Amino acid sequence: MIFTSDNWAGAHPAIAASLTAHSAGFTPAYGSSDLDQKVAKTFNRIFGREVSVFFVGTGTAANSLALSAVSRPGGVSFCHRDAHVIADECGAPEFFSQGSRLVPVDGIEGKIDPGKLEAEIARFPQGFVHAGQPTAITLTQATEAGTVYQPDEIRAISKIAKAHGMPLHMDGARFANALVALDLTPAQMTLELGVDILSFGGTKNGCWCAEALVFLDPSMAGQAPFLQKRAAQLYSKSRFIAAQFDAYFEDDLWLDLARHANAMAARLQRGINASANARLGWPSAANETFPIIPKALARELTAKGAMFYEWSAPRSHPDLVGEDEMLLRLVTSFATTEEHVDRFVELLG
Repeated sequence: MIFTSDNWAGAHPAIAASLTAHSAGFTPAYGSSDLDQKVAKTFNRIFGREVSVFFVGTGTAANSLALSAVSRPGGVSFCHRDAHVIADECGAPEFFSQGSRLVPVDGIEGKIDPGKLEAEIARFPQGFVHAGQPTAITLTQATEAGTVYQPDEIRAISKIAKAHGMPLHMDGARFANALVALDLTPAQMTLELGVDILSFGGTKNGCWCAEALVFLDPSMAGQAPFLQKRAAQLYSKSRFIAAQFDAYFEDDLWLDLARHANAMAARLQRGINASANARLGWPSAANETFPIIPKALARELTAKGAMFYEWSAPRSHPDLVGEDEMLLRLVTSFATTEEHVDRFVELLG
């Protein structure tokens, strides 16, 4: 009953097999192999147009390089207050963008509120050198609250970005989970809604270590090769990242894995809703679930083998958790089974 993180899950057998299959022999390095080029063409296919793809090892690297690519002196990028880029990346986006700042924006359940975004942008008037200059907006899809931005919500934020001359970046560490939750194509969730740059995650969804920085408009990628190299993210044996993505995309495996993880989260939520001892903090659509349970019950669950993280209540819900209660984060993955979920629900009582 391991619900700590989808990062705890291993690699899907097909992805492990692909790594083994491509481990022998010699092939050109630094992204120039036939396999690297094949995967780049696959990205073009799934987005329905030519895109620029750069393999990196972590989501933090993808996010940091994305914001670095559009940074300017005194730059500020806007994100949700609880977004991974501002809360969990140890200042890497600011570091790699040479001191650009991240400005938090409030919003319910992990989503940027467009009105509050406009208010934050207004604090940085164009040409006011002391404040700095807005350079990007970044949103997380799926969010850190397990929710997903609906198409109209993404379109609204994109409209604000374009009105202020900023690119829109999407942190897609759980891109596949959001995609299948919305039943959209990659282009429908990005290009058609005005997203310019995407951090495309595979590690949380069955890969061993595979992330990609995708410029949906290749003209924006001019400095990306140099940023990638300077950040120590240009892998000499990049074929091993390509090998993972090759298997990941084969026969839509990536979508099947995400559907399974989401289905296990939905199963958890149904069990929590039926429990007399637990309640959902809020409904979520991807593979993260946030129940509230008594602290004593949390200790019992841990003693019986359940693993999870205690979570902080979002600022938008300050009175969500009682004094003797605990908010949990439960994350499901491709490796979660119905037995894991049902046993946990049984223990909730």
